[in-house]
Amino acid sequence: MTDLMQRWTMSALGRENLTLIKEPIPQPGPGEVRVRVNAVSLNYRDKMVIEGSMPIGLAFPFTPASDMAGVVESIGEGVTRFAPGARVISTFSPEWVDGKPKGDARNLPYRTHGGYFQGMLAEYVVVKEDWLVSSPDSLDDSQASTLPCAGLTAWFALVERGGVKAGQSVLVQGTGGVAMFALQIAKAHGAEVFVTSGSDEKLARAKAFGADHGINRLQGDWVETLYDLTHDRGIDHIIETAGGENLRRSLRAVAVHGRISVIGVLEGSEISLPAGELLLKSPVIQGIGVGHRRALEDFVRAVDATGLKPVIEHRYRFDQLPQALEHLDRGAFGKIVLTRE
Repeated sequence: MTDLMQRWTMSALGRENLTLIKEPIPQPGPGEVRVRVNAVSLNYRDKMVIEGSMPIGLAFPFTPASDMAGVVESIGEGVTRFAPGARVISTFSPEWVDGKPKGDARNLPYRTHGGYFQGMLAEYVVVKEDWLVSSPDSLDDSQASTLPCAGLTAWFALVERGGVKAGQSVLVQGTGGVAMFALQIAKAHGAEVFVTSGSDEKLARAKAFGADHGINRLQGDWVETLYDLTHDRGIDHIIETAGGENLRRSLRAVAVHGRISVIGVLEGSEISLPAGELLLKSPVIQGIGVGHRRALEDFVRAVDATGLKPVIEHRYRFDQLPQALEHLDRGAFGKIVLTRE
């Protein structure tokens, strides 16, 4: 009798097409490992992929979600990186090991799990051994599952590409998954952290996680408030999670020769900026497409060294994906995770 597992799949775009099916547990081939998935972390990007608001080609039937943590259960011929029993997490861009990702000026690099490749919303997955990273010893599987996309995005922006230093100022926009990682990473490097949110309650919670200043973006001009708090100096590094017109406000807020990491497009994917401020402030404006495997391995070591704990607002059972997506609609403080138990 064949052992069966559960897997979320969709035959077309839209939440109404999500189905939880049973199918045989897959077997690893040469160079592959089978992982017992214990936790899957959801990103806002997963919601966009499911709903079709992120225009990427999907191979149907399609399994969503890029981020998982679990245990290697069996290995195929020739596997050397992991042995059965090893705790592992997925990588967001599995072919991007270091340096520049595959792609060119015409063909953009975006071959990711839960997109170009099938996703992780299954009780077992089979992947190439190079597509995994060892989990941090200091985190459980629910916590570890939040690292591959949201955690690495914040780390790549601030550390790998941003070189954040003690004494610098960092502005984190919002209190979602990337934002809460950015807050903790910046504080671990000795930065002064400012957080904007439309909720006083969330700002109070962010301060409990180390934020130095909280600004309600709905109460007046938050850029003017930043000018007052920084004595007109502005912010050294802005984690820009909204995009669209908000990038104009970030340009106003950034310090001369500062840096803006553009991560999200919640307010729109089209941007334009006033040339005067752009030329005279001369900031680095960098787009962040998550990051490579080597940086994720660096981040894992940093998590163990610093004791960083991912912020998880709620854990849902594996079969509660619809409720988890509704929670994403409302906006989460930190991360939302699906677990087997």
